[in-house]
Amino acid sequence: MNTFIPLIPRFAAAMLVTLEVSLTGALFGMAGGFLLNALRLRFARTLAWPYRLYVWLVRGTPYLSQLLILYFGLPALGVTMTAVQATVASLALYSAAYFAEIFRAGWASIARGQLEAVRAFGIGRWAAFRTIELPQAMAFALPLLTNQVILVIKESAVASIITVPELTMTTSDIVASTYTYIGPYALLILCYWLLTQSVAALAQRAARLFALSRKTS
Repeated sequence: MNTFIPLIPRFAAAMLVTLEVSLTGALFGMAGGFLLNALRLRFARTLAWPYRLYVWLVRGTPYLSQLLILYFGLPALGVTMTAVQATVASLALYSAAYFAEIFRAGWASIARGQLEAVRAFGIGRWAAFRTIELPQAMAFALPLLTNQVILVIKESAVASIITVPELTMTTSDIVASTYTYIGPYALLILCYWLLTQSVAALAQRAARLFALSRKTS
């Protein structure tokens, strides 16, 4: 136990960095994925091909390569970002493709007959979106969105390669300076477990509140 206690402050600081880059990237990615799906639905004929191309490229290439292109490649074009900024931007672009597909599946789960009934009753497009489409799509997508956020948290470990002081890099620094492995890596595993379990617990709570609000509305 004495070997763990001195490491706690460094791991606590590293957890905050991991939360900052991963949750910020996931939130921007979720917003981007929602926008991509909305544009795909609104302009199906013109944007279907670009949408599929973006999803195909992002999901078909390693996240590490996307991170390195942003961090080392963009300066050649005059765009320079810090390591944290590059991590957030790359996580957002990377996760947006996955979030967009989750939202696409959510909207595909809505029965076509409901949308036809909406048009038949003359319900406005925004009212139908807010009261009929969005609640059903989100109820379907919430577990998948949670899983994707957890994956983004774990993918953020790659940022250690460009010296972001998150959990993995902090662990590597401690191992290099102390030549001990079990303690630092045990704490690393524990930290990621705590982060992912916290996200899962919050998502379950949100799902219950969402289900309750749908019953009372």
